[in-house]
Amino acid sequence: MFKQRVVFVHGAGSFGAAAWPRQHGVALSYDALFLRRHGFDPLAEPTESSFEEDTRILLSSLGDDGRGIAGGHVVAHAQGAIAAMMAAVERPDLVYSLTLVEPACLSLTAELPATAAHIGLMQPLFSVRHQLSDEDFQREFVRRVYAADLQQPVTDEEKRSARRLRLQAPSWEAPLHIVPGVPTLVLTGGWEPLYEEIAGYLRETGALHRTAAGGHRPHDSVEGDRIIRAFISDASRIQARAS
Repeated sequence: MFKQRVVFVHGAGSFGAAAWPRQHGVALSYDALFLRRHGFDPLAEPTESSFEEDTRILLSSLGDDGRGIAGGHVVAHAQGAIAAMMAAVERPDLVYSLTLVEPACLSLTAELPATAAHIGLMQPLFSVRHQLSDEDFQREFVRRVYAADLQQPVTDEEKRSARRLRLQAPSWEAPLHIVPGVPTLVLTGGWEPLYEEIAGYLRETGALHRTAAGGHRPHDSVEGDRIIRAFISDASRIQARAS
């Protein structure tokens, strides 16, 4: 039985299937792929992030690769939403639907109040990130974003995670454009004005906006997972009729 593809794109923290624990069951109904963005590898040393390389990886995952048909649904979290939007602009024929969870699409809303305030807070830190140690950058990043203290990374994976965070390009530098004609859901946690502002902007351009509990990871909640699956199911039926 043919299954439509669903590709999951992680943010700046956990990656691959580990970033989507509640969505593993999607593979029962769809051909589910859990991507690793550029520079995210469980063993290799992290490298500088690349919006373009992330987009290439995503578009490659939407190719035919022996399935007999190309394309699929894209579900992306935080920084992963940048590549999702770039892929949909470059190849809208391959993207059946977009689900953007707490999307870090700051370049779209850079002049709006909450986004401008966030950029003003974080830009000085990112401007000196190559002069800081991984641990110092991560500690200051967490302090500024979450107003919390962070323990010193101890394990090799914790140290690689700190380096990956430092090597992420500022999301407000992404070359984003509005995606025309692709069914889009924006899911936010309702906890942070920044993401609600981005969601509001995307809603005004035609996206559906829903909220679910869970802070920055609303897709981990029962309701968030239900919203995502219902949206993909609806988009899947529309795509099947159009094929």
